[in-house]
Amino acid sequence: VQLQASGGGLVQAGGSLRLSCKVSAVRFSLYTVGWFRRPPGKNREFVSAIGRHDSNPYYADSVKGRFTISRDNAKNTVYLQMDSLKPEDTAVYYCAADFKPTGIVYTTARSYENWGQGTLVTVSS
Repeated sequence: VQLQASGGGLVQAGGSLRLSCKVSAVRFSLYTVGWFRRPPGKNREFVSAIGRHDSNPYYADSVKGRFTISRDNAKNTVYLQMDSLKPEDTAVYYCAADFKPTGIVYTTARSYENWGQGTLVTVSS
């Protein structure tokens, strides 16, 4: 399984970005996909995750109401729409995926076996 994250960039506070994570996996629709981020000088943290067939989208409190996760199973892609961005959202964003036919969403990094390379999001004040 390979993951390719894209869509990062530089944006002003209050702006928007959409990250994409393309997953090369058979039966992608049965994978739970999560987004994590590592802010500068800090530990990796959970951002959002989605189960199969758009089930159980889950968000960290810090992004709830501003970020929206979605998936297009026909394109093997998960999206993270990030609105009302803040400087504290600056981080390298990673997508991760794991085969979870139950549709259960996990918020811990160790629950995901497959990881993408990361895409940098910089929010200027």
